Amino acid sequence: MLTRTLPSVAVIADAHFHDTAADFGFPGIEIDSQRITMRSWSDTRESTRVFNESADALHAALEEVRQRGIRHVVLLGDYTDDGQRVTTETLKNILQRHSDAHGTAFYALPGNHDIFGPRGRHHTKEFLTENGKCLSVSSDARRAGERVVVSDGMYCEGYPAGLGPMAAFGYFRQPDYLHWETPFGASDAPEDRLYAVRSPDGRNVYRLMDASYLVEPEPGLWLLMIDANIFEPLDGEFEAGEEAAFIDSTSGGWNALLRCKPFLIDWIADVRRRAELHGKTLLGFSHYPALDPFDGASGAEGALFGETNVVRRTPRKAVEDALLQAGLAVHFSGHLHVEGVTRRGEGENSLTNIAVPSLVAFPPAFKVIHPSRQEILVETVEMAALPVNGGICAGYAQETALAGEASDRAFAAGNYGEFLLGHKQALIRHRYFPREWPVEVVTAIADKSVREVLDLLGEEGRSSSDVAVLSLDLPMFELIADWYCLRQGAGLALPHIAPQRLSLYRTLAERFGREPDRHDGSVESFLEIFFGALGLFLERAEGSPRDLELGLSPQHERIAV
Repeated sequence: MLTRTLPSVAVIADAHFHDTAADFGFPGIEIDSQRITMRSWSDTRESTRVFNESADALHAALEEVRQRGIRHVVLLGDYTDDGQRVTTETLKNILQRHSDAHGTAFYALPGNHDIFGPRGRHHTKEFLTENGKCLSVSSDARRAGERVVVSDGMYCEGYPAGLGPMAAFGYFRQPDYLHWETPFGASDAPEDRLYAVRSPDGRNVYRLMDASYLVEPEPGLWLLMIDANIFEPLDGEFEAGEEAAFIDSTSGGWNALLRCKPFLIDWIADVRRRAELHGKTLLGFSHYPALDPFDGASGAEGALFGETNVVRRTPRKAVEDALLQAGLAVHFSGHLHVEGVTRRGEGENSLTNIAVPSLVAFPPAFKVIHPSRQEILVETVEMAALPVNGGICAGYAQETALAGEASDRAFAAGNYGEFLLGHKQALIRHRYFPREWPVEVVTAIADKSVREVLDLLGEEGRSSSDVAVLSLDLPMFELIADWYCLRQGAGLALPHIAPQRLSLYRTLAERFGREPDRHDGSVESFLEIFFGALGLFLERAEGSPRDLELGLSPQHERIAV
C-alpha cells in the first residue's frame, strides 16, 4: 500500500497560454458585446495546439489544483503561447494571484515556445477583427503595412530577460525554499549560470545562461528541473546573438543537451548520489522527452512520412545510456503533447519517462504525483469534459463564413474533448495531408471507405472472411483521425473511439499490418506499414494504465487498481 508522506505535485505541460484580453494595438473581434483578442481558425487548424481555448483550460486546471488542495505545481515548459512579452506578463499575474490566494508554489521550466536564444525573436501572428476578417500583428517594424499592426508586446525575449517575469516561480532562489542550487553552485545570479557553446567551425562562440535548478520545497522532496532548451550556434557570419545564428531548440532537446551541456549529466549524477545519501525522493523534469514517448513506434512514422517533427524530436539511444549511467530513475516530459510511459533498463538501474499531455491538444490532461520515500503514484487528471467557449466558436464561424467555407464540425462540439477531436481532424486535412503525407497516398485513400481502401491490397483484402468485420464501411478518414488520436492519447484515447471501431482496427493490424522494415514507395506498402503502426498504437493504448505506481528503491512498478 502506498504511504503518502510527501506533498502531492501537479505537473502541467504545454499550457501554451494565450491571453484573449491582450492589448496588441487593435480592438480585436466583438462577440456578444465582448472584445476578444482572438487567433484565427485558419492558423489554429494548421497548428498542433489550439490558441484561444488555452486561457479557459489553464484556469480550469488551476481550479482543479485548488480543489484538490495541491500546493506545488510544476510548469513543464511551453507555459506561454509563444513567449510574447504581453502574454508572459499576464501569465505571471495569473500565477501570482493564485499563489497569493491559495499558497500555491509554481516551479517553471523553459520550453521552445517560451524563450529564444540570448536575444529573443520576432513573432507575427494572425488575429480576427470585425466580421471575422484577419489582421496580422508583428513585433517586427519591417513588416508594417496594410492590415499589419506592429506591437513590441509580440516580441519573445531571450535568456535571461525572458526569465524575468517568471523569476518567482523556481528560476531564482525564494526565501521559503529549504534547498536551492544550480549546476554551477548556490548563486542564482544569471552571470554565475553561464556555459560556453560554439559553432562547429569554432568561429561563433557564446556564453549562454542555463536555467536548470534543484529545489527542495518541503522536507524530503527534491525537484530536479533540467533546462534542455538548447540553442546551438551555426557556422557563418551573423550579428551577435541574432535569431538566424542558432538552430531552433524545437528538435534539439536531450540530443542537443549531450552535445552542448554535458555538464548537466554530471550534475544529475551528483544530485542522485546526494539524494540517496540524504534520503530524498528525487523527481526529474524537463520540457523535452528523455525517452521515446511513443515507445518505438516512431520508426513506422519515419518510414511513412520521412523526417517529421516527431521523428526529429525522438531522443537517441545515447540519451538513454547517459541518464541510466547518471542514475536518474523517473523523468517527466512535455513538448510532444502525448500521453505515454516509456521504460528502459532493469532493477535499480532503470529509467521511466512519463510523458504529460498538453492542456490544448487531444487528449487534454495533466498529472498529479503523490510521492513517498519508496514509490510514487502518478494520477492522470483529464480535462475533456470542460465546456466549449461558445463565443470563440462564434468568432470562428464568422471567419469561415467570410471565407466562403462550411462551418467546421468542431464549432458545434458538446465539450472540450470533442472540440479537440474536431481540431485533430481539421489538422489532418490542413497540415498533415499537405505537408507530411505522400500526395499519391492522399489521392488514393483519403475520401474512400475502409472497404475500398482494402481493395487496393489485392485479393487478401477482398476475402470473404473479412466482410463481417468490415460491414460498417467506415470512412478511411475517420480511421486516420483515430490513428492520430491513439498515437497521441494512448489509453486516454480509448473511451473516445467506439468499441466496434477498436475491434476493426485490431483485425486490420493483425491481417494487413507489418513492420516498417521496407517501404517501396507504393500505396500498398504505405498501407501495410500504416496498419502495422495502428497495431502498435493499439497495443500501447491497451497497456497504458490511467494511474501508475512506480517504485523508486529498488525500481519496480504496479498498476493502480
